[in-house]
Amino acid sequence: MLAMRLHAPGQPLVADERPVPQPGPGELLLKVSACGVCRTDLHVVDGELPGVRCPLVPGHEIVGRVVAIGAGARSAVGARVGVPWLAATCGRCRWCRAGRENLCDGAVFTGYTRDGGYAEYAVANAGFCFAIPERYDDAEAAPLLCAGLIGYRAWRAAGDAVTLGLYGFGASAHLLAQLATAQGCRVFAFTRPGDTDARQFAISLGAAWAGDSDQSPPEPLDAAILFAPVGALVPSALAATRKAGRVVCAGIHMSDIPSFPYRLLWEERSVVSVANLTRRDGEEFMRLAAEVPLHVSVQRLPLMQANEALKLLRQGEIRGAAVLVDGPC
Repeated sequence: MLAMRLHAPGQPLVADERPVPQPGPGELLLKVSACGVCRTDLHVVDGELPGVRCPLVPGHEIVGRVVAIGAGARSAVGARVGVPWLAATCGRCRWCRAGRENLCDGAVFTGYTRDGGYAEYAVANAGFCFAIPERYDDAEAAPLLCAGLIGYRAWRAAGDAVTLGLYGFGASAHLLAQLATAQGCRVFAFTRPGDTDARQFAISLGAAWAGDSDQSPPEPLDAAILFAPVGALVPSALAATRKAGRVVCAGIHMSDIPSFPYRLLWEERSVVSVANLTRRDGEEFMRLAAEVPLHVSVQRLPLMQANEALKLLRQGEIRGAAVLVDGPC
C-alpha cells in the first residue's frame, strides 16, 4: 500500500510502499477513503510535540470502510466508520475510572503515537471508532473527527455562553460557528488582521460579527475559544470577556502566553484548556451533526499531495478544512 510517512521531524513526508497492516484483537482494518489534514498534524510533522517516533504515518481524521476484523472486534465488513485522535486508553488509571479518558496516562493517539490515515489502509481500535451521520460524504465527514470534536468539547468547556468569540476561523471554528448559532448563540469571529476572505466566510456561516484578532467585539463576550495557536491572543481574549467570562484554549500546542495585568483576570474570569476528547464527546457531537445540517467546507487533495496540503494549511490558505482523498478529487 501507499503511505505518506514522516521519517524525521521537520522533513517532508515520503511516499513509501508498505505491506497492508493486519488487525489485531479488537481492531479493524480500514480501506481509507478520506483523511483530514489537521493543524495538529503540522505540530507532529514540525516536531513541536514530544515523543514522535519515526517513521510515522500522520493523520487522525480518518474515514474508511471495514475490510477485515480482528478477534473480538464488533463491526461488519463494509461498514463506514470514523477514526479520531484518541486511539485507545488503558481503562484503569484514575482518569479513565473517573470518566475522563481524554487524560488517560497510557493513552495512544492516532497519527502521533501510532500510524494514522495518510495511507491507503489503516488499523484502528474498534471501541474507539465512531459511526458517521449519513448526510455527510467521506470527505465532509473527515473534519468532523477532530475539528468538529475538539470544537464541540471546547464549546462545552465554555459554559452557557450566549455571546461566543472564536479566535482563528479555520476547520474547527467554521463548524462550531454553525452549531453554536443553531443553538441560539451569537458568534463573533476573530481572524488574522487583514484576512477579509476569512471574515466574509464567517459571516456567511452565521457569525453576527467578524473582525481582526486585535479588534474589540461589539459587545463583551461570555466566553472565547482560541483555535489559533497564538499565546498572545489570551490577554486579548480576556480583555474582550465580561465578568466571570471564560477563555478556552483549544489547541494541543500554543506559543507562550505573555504576561498580562491581573485586572484582565479579575472579576472571576478564567483561562482553561481542553485536551484530546472522550468517546462521549464523539457520540454527542455525531448526534448533533446528524440533526444540524453542517456545511463542511473542504478542499480535496489526493493522498500523494499530503505535503502540499500541509503547506497550504501552514500558510493559512485553506478555507475550512483540507482533506486527502483516495482517488480523483
